Amino acid sequence: MMTNKTIIVSNRLPVKITETDGKYTLSPSEGGLATGLGSVYKTGGNIWIGWPGIEVPLERQEEVKAQLATLNLIPVFLTQEEINLYYEGFSNEVLWPVFHYLVTYAHFEQDYWDFYKTVNAKFRDVVEQQLVEGDTVWIHDYQLLLLPCLIRKIQPQVTIGFFQHIPFPSYEIFRLIPWREEILNGMIGADLIGFHTFDDVRHFLSTTTRLTGAKSANNVITWNERQIVVESFPMGIDDRKFEQLSNRPKVKAHVANFKKSRNNEAFILSIDRLDYSKGIIQRLQAYELLLQTHPQYIGKLALYMVVVPSRDTVPQYKELRDRIDQMVGNINASYRTMDWLPIHYFYRSFSVELLSALYSAADICLVTPMRDGMNLVSKEYVASRTENNGVLILSEMAGASKELNDALIVNPNNMGDVMRAIVTAIEMPLEEQKIRMSSMREVVKKYNIHLWVKNFITKLKEVKEMQQSLLAKYASLKMREQMAMAYLESSHRYIFLDYDGTLVGFNSVIEKASPDPELYEILNQLSNDPANQVVLISGRNHETLQKWFGHLKVGMIAEHGAWQKYLDGSWRSLPLLTDKWKNEVYAVLERYTDRTPGSFIEDKSYSLVWHYRKVEEGLGEMRVNEIISHLKLIVADKGLQLMPGNKVLEIKNIEVNKGKAAQNLLYNMEADFILAFGDDYTDEDVFKALPPDAYTIKVGGNISAAKYFVRNPTEVRQLLKELIQLN
Repeated sequence: MMTNKTIIVSNRLPVKITETDGKYTLSPSEGGLATGLGSVYKTGGNIWIGWPGIEVPLERQEEVKAQLATLNLIPVFLTQEEINLYYEGFSNEVLWPVFHYLVTYAHFEQDYWDFYKTVNAKFRDVVEQQLVEGDTVWIHDYQLLLLPCLIRKIQPQVTIGFFQHIPFPSYEIFRLIPWREEILNGMIGADLIGFHTFDDVRHFLSTTTRLTGAKSANNVITWNERQIVVESFPMGIDDRKFEQLSNRPKVKAHVANFKKSRNNEAFILSIDRLDYSKGIIQRLQAYELLLQTHPQYIGKLALYMVVVPSRDTVPQYKELRDRIDQMVGNINASYRTMDWLPIHYFYRSFSVELLSALYSAADICLVTPMRDGMNLVSKEYVASRTENNGVLILSEMAGASKELNDALIVNPNNMGDVMRAIVTAIEMPLEEQKIRMSSMREVVKKYNIHLWVKNFITKLKEVKEMQQSLLAKYASLKMREQMAMAYLESSHRYIFLDYDGTLVGFNSVIEKASPDPELYEILNQLSNDPANQVVLISGRNHETLQKWFGHLKVGMIAEHGAWQKYLDGSWRSLPLLTDKWKNEVYAVLERYTDRTPGSFIEDKSYSLVWHYRKVEEGLGEMRVNEIISHLKLIVADKGLQLMPGNKVLEIKNIEVNKGKAAQNLLYNMEADFILAFGDDYTDEDVFKALPPDAYTIKVGGNISAAKYFVRNPTEVRQLLKELIQLN
């Protein structure tokens, strides 16, 4: 059985199947993705899974399977109804318009969603048949958003990468989808989620944290004890292919014919698939505006506009085609002369040689989509410009604009902006053209499709290694046995226990997180052992801790160390602490509280805490950043410390520190066993302060200075019960 293979999964296989005279013929796809991933799926035991592109009758499916197997391809057979509702329906009438910010074109039909789930499950079943332990699965694009989670459920440890080739919208747009949570849960089944641009990454992180309850730090999402990395990987093209194409005799002959027929006209090229996201209408309007306002260019330039047919039986697309036909006709009728045509319009697809000739011959390439994940036409034009001349006009809404910043960048909604860019391009001196184009050619050459594949696969391996290093820290059975042995062999034990999030779960109402009978029983039994010194170390105020635990034989450290109470002693505060700073800081916090519904201020003896656990997701985090920025100078001047925690921001004296409090308690003590549990930022000080042989355990799967972690307060209690049972 083949192991450690890579399984690529996409909606379509990288081949075209045609049926002639009852016989199926396969022809390879020349698309960029197929080219880039050829180095992956054509080697070793690697495979590509996808729909073959046509409906294959049941009795002929084995025949097609055998043909495809010779190319390392595995088919997922779909019925025409499934294609209509999953692909044409949900993928292209829900996800495509919403992800391109054109929500008015979306149709939220339940049938579409039902079939989308069914087909994603079909893909899962085919992957499952091929999947063995150690395999890597790389899933592509918006048609398969549910697949990562579906595969994760059948193979929890599998390595899964997901790349989305279209934009990811902002939270406000994405939230309109009725099945939004299910889609996000599907995507975060992956270990690594890739997009073309950082904007898409930012939108995805924001949307996921606001809709699912997942946490994110930097570009890492923590969800269900897993870390998912979200990263941008700008996709490139096979630059050498387009360079070499431009030198072919057939292409050179096409270029010569174009030049002969041009009469020294400036040649503007526009190539798009028929789609409302491509900005074709707005481009024509800008071109018409140019002819209206700059009549000196009439007869001196020509727009060659290629529109590749796509879905033109769908009403919106048919309407778009009719509008394009009408506009082209109107402009040509209004401005043409006896020997000059303003627009040469082609509604068909061209061979790759003819496209290469167009790229090589065009003085200007006009790429102005309203929204595009990357847009590879711009990169193909640049790669084809072997003499380093020509001008690229590029929409700021295309992902490629983040890399090709020597293009003339335009806002496609601003007709004047696009028109002025065309004028600038026509008038641009050859020297400037060469400086700009050579710079862009270097970018396209360096960041090609092969580097994109390599970067994604390398990052996916790194993510899995990062996850494995965290798994190694989990408080496993072996670690528990080792700790139990040390516990039994010791006679002076110190057990430090944080409270909120460690001994009890997180509660949106802080007063409701009071101890339950089970917790009292655990603490009683632990503290009744004469070898144990149990210390509750919490951010809670000392009055609350006294009320809840004053009757137990436990030490208590309150307000992160500002107040301390040892066994049989009374509460005492740290010497020389002052609270004179509080009025000024309280006034600042009050202003933010007034602007943030659901937030409140907790006033402790020597600290102030701003709580935002009831605040709308995202708003609280934004306000915390504002408060930190506002208080930065005050804090530095008054010797204070800002402590972000779990839905809280605490401002306290710099001397107040859980770690220092734990160290003070242990000073001159002959402790031969130390155990500490904690769940947030403030507990990291304890983990760092304790000696190397201490058992430090973080609650939650986050990266930590602690040696080990457990998942939740239930596991903390279970571990403490195991220690009690040792006696």
